[in-house]
Amino acid sequence: MIPHTDFPADDSGRRSSNSFGRSVVADALRAADPAAAAAAERETDWRRGYLRHFRALVEAGLAADGSAAYEIAEAGLASVQARMRFRRDDGEFTLAQALMAQPDRPLETVTVAGTGAAEKELAVPYHGDLLRGDSLKRQLDVWVTRGVIEESAAAAVREVLANPDWLDLSDQRLVTFGAGSEMGPLASVLSWGGTVLAVDLPRPDLWERTAALASQSAGRLLAPLAATTGPVADPVDVADAHPIPQPVAGVPGADLLSDLSAVAQWLLGFDERLILGNYVYAPGGAYPKLAAALDALAVHLREERPDTALAFLATPTDVYGVPGEAVAQSRARFAARSRRARTGALLSGGRLMRPNYLADLEPGISDSLVPQQGPNYALAKRIHRWRATVARRDGVVSFTVAPPTRTRSVVSNRLLAAAYAGAHLFDVEIFEPAAASRLMAALMVHQIRRPRPADPAAWRDEATGAAHGGLWRAAYHPRTALPLAAVRGFLPR
Repeated sequence: MIPHTDFPADDSGRRSSNSFGRSVVADALRAADPAAAAAAERETDWRRGYLRHFRALVEAGLAADGSAAYEIAEAGLASVQARMRFRRDDGEFTLAQALMAQPDRPLETVTVAGTGAAEKELAVPYHGDLLRGDSLKRQLDVWVTRGVIEESAAAAVREVLANPDWLDLSDQRLVTFGAGSEMGPLASVLSWGGTVLAVDLPRPDLWERTAALASQSAGRLLAPLAATTGPVADPVDVADAHPIPQPVAGVPGADLLSDLSAVAQWLLGFDERLILGNYVYAPGGAYPKLAAALDALAVHLREERPDTALAFLATPTDVYGVPGEAVAQSRARFAARSRRARTGALLSGGRLMRPNYLADLEPGISDSLVPQQGPNYALAKRIHRWRATVARRDGVVSFTVAPPTRTRSVVSNRLLAAAYAGAHLFDVEIFEPAAASRLMAALMVHQIRRPRPADPAAWRDEATGAAHGGLWRAAYHPRTALPLAAVRGFLPR
């Protein structure tokens, strides 16, 4: 058996992502809202019924003036780490125990030095143009007016524009877990002359693209050299199985589900301050496994190196507490909806085009969960959020809600691709990956260079700097507009 991260086995020996997710959500809610915890435990159809329980996590977190979210985050993370297993031939262990084990073979380092000139100012590619200086400031104003990003996000980008020397992260080491991610900051940081520690699967095509990008940049890319492994282990639960890749000799990379202690040891070999950037994605049950593994790795590295910073990109398709201004703009848009929209809502029997918010509240609750993404995706993203919430109290954290973006993983889902194509009809802007990743990289730089103390109300930290694409300020509840957007997206242009 190849050592690997896996879900705990139930009494029948089955390892299920649904059982794991249901238990973790219930554990997170237990102290803050026992009734909501019991409801999660009773949920018999987790794959379709998870939506209301993930909303309950946010609703319960708004108690005690928003401070209950810290208790929920701590309980959720404790449950994840207590339940997730690391399986080896000699038994099963917690991830923390696995990280303390001596790796079979230390990872070596491959270096790619760039030959290009460093970019000395922030520039964002957008609709065929390269926005910089005043043109970027004008676009920020447009996005704020249209409700695409929060004013705090625009203010942060303006400050980065005013301090271009912040872009040079050569004094730190950004670790990009999921180096091949379209949304990650690898390309941006390399273009600014920084050094990136790139970790991703040992796939030749991926590293050829990454190495080519690095060689043309002004930065430096360092990657672990994968060790050769034996045959792939047989999965226990086919529905949740993660195909463990067999590394190719001489190809950089590491599998975070199996090479956890080796990656930890490799990273601790660098002297500079680390920024652990979590940009990984995997389909199905592999995603919460990766989230749990990286969470354990972050805890381990911060214990060894307390100055280690964390960086996350949050999905816009989740549940958030949002500022009263966002609620007010949404409700004003709903009140001004056309007669045609009102008629369409009536003809649907009230199922379509419902208001995004039912009352003027601060905070409001923006519920943009998308059923097509599933409970594994929601849980992985919630683990990221929980760790950002907890770590912000004693360290530096970059956490930014990213805009909906036409990444490969999204447009591979036919319904989501169609909904994105028609989203503009409902005041939601879908970004191209190049624009979104550069904008998110700028916001990361701001949060690293200008860290702020944790707010007593955790929801305010999550809302600060949000670039949600308009989902928080749209007139209609996203799940009641998504079908109509998809219909428009399916039509020929």
